[in-house]
Amino acid sequence: MSVGWGAGSEPPETSIEPLGWIRAVLRGLVLAVLVFGGLIVLLLLRLIERPLFGVKRPLTPFITQAVCRTAFVVLGIGFATSGHQMRRIGAVVANHSSWLDIFALNAKKRVYFVSKAEVAAWPGIGWLARATGTVFINRDRREAAAQVKLFETRLDAGHKLLFFPEGTSTDSRRVLPFKSTLFAAFFTPHLREVMHVQPVTVIYHAPKGADSRFYGWWGDMDFGPHLLKVLACARPGRVELVYHEPVRVSEFDSRKALAGYCEATVRAPLALAGLDHAPRDQGSENPSV
Repeated sequence: MSVGWGAGSEPPETSIEPLGWIRAVLRGLVLAVLVFGGLIVLLLLRLIERPLFGVKRPLTPFITQAVCRTAFVVLGIGFATSGHQMRRIGAVVANHSSWLDIFALNAKKRVYFVSKAEVAAWPGIGWLARATGTVFINRDRREAAAQVKLFETRLDAGHKLLFFPEGTSTDSRRVLPFKSTLFAAFFTPHLREVMHVQPVTVIYHAPKGADSRFYGWWGDMDFGPHLLKVLACARPGRVELVYHEPVRVSEFDSRKALAGYCEATVRAPLALAGLDHAPRDQGSENPSV
């Protein structure tokens, strides 16, 4: 693993008092019933939806939204949004801080995540990702044409694809440079004139008195302890989504120009909140979901 901004910078471990363990167990049980109960309902409904609508999913995304929004109620984390959701054909790009991003971005908008192929094999998370329509891709240039075709098929079906251009999760206080590779798919002749991209900023406000990186999940952090810390928190913080104005791909002359614009737009609200401390290099990472 390369050494970068995240190396050795994890926040101090949070000790959990007896009441915290009780909260963690109770919230964990409710969350598990919510997530996996919702998954069962989704899969049953998909048995009817798939033969009738194929790749289109007019019904099951509402289950995903309901589960993800309710998850924040279970966790006690405040949830707020500003700006307007894009109605046009296109994709959404956002900064990536935590596994909580999946819940936050699904809670408000019907989106389909684009993820590295290996995520499909992860126990639990992989099952959920496949069931909710995640697009899995290999980071192999030889498969670029097939990936573009897959994106076109999903976009033609009315799906909003969501990318994390940083390629890794961070400590929630910064935005790393956006990688422009995936933006190249938006510049194909079929998509460039009709495609729009909406930048979204995800802002985490830590619990009062806690490290400002409380919700970030990065570096060598394990998922289990981080989840336990979030479940046990007595006075949780909040998450805020800022939906920026969509831009037309054809307004940009290259993928790098579009990636740079989206990065600056996503970064701005974090800077205003005094949270963005990003250096211009990449760091150690948890696999991006």
